[in-house]
Amino acid sequence: MLVILSFILLFHVISAILLFISTINNAWWVASAPGGNVIYTDLWYSCNVTCLPVTNSASTDAVYLQAVQATMILSTILCCVGFFVFILQLFGLKQGERFVFTAVIQLLAGLCVMIGVSIYTAEREGFTEEALRKGGYGSSYVLAWISFPMTVISGLMYLVLRKRK
Repeated sequence: MLVILSFILLFHVISAILLFISTINNAWWVASAPGGNVIYTDLWYSCNVTCLPVTNSASTDAVYLQAVQATMILSTILCCVGFFVFILQLFGLKQGERFVFTAVIQLLAGLCVMIGVSIYTAEREGFTEEALRKGGYGSSYVLAWISFPMTVISGLMYLVLRKRK
């Protein structure tokens, strides 16, 4: 029981860290600009030497980008809330009722990550300027995809742990 509990805790903390890094870091899209400079684009800014907001990010043309922003922030918040609910449920509920709410929160966080990253994958060309379209996915994008199965696995582990004595 203690081993499973420690694995769940480890998965949960790692997925929360990955979600924070992928949401905050500015490497969702990496492209080479004329002159050999590398431009890193995240969900809010394009950074070269200076950081500028993503073109038209506040307009109705970038609704997809706003959906990605919202789902990634929501997944990070849900993952953190799930951790605190886990701590509260660990000491407050009797066996058999434990961790169901935490599992639901974690699975919702995984769903939000999947939705956000899928939208970014499908609508990537609409977010970037013409000059940046020949780039590639960056490390934050990869971390977001890695955090998806980790949040789902930790949510499923909470359901398994619920039935253990």
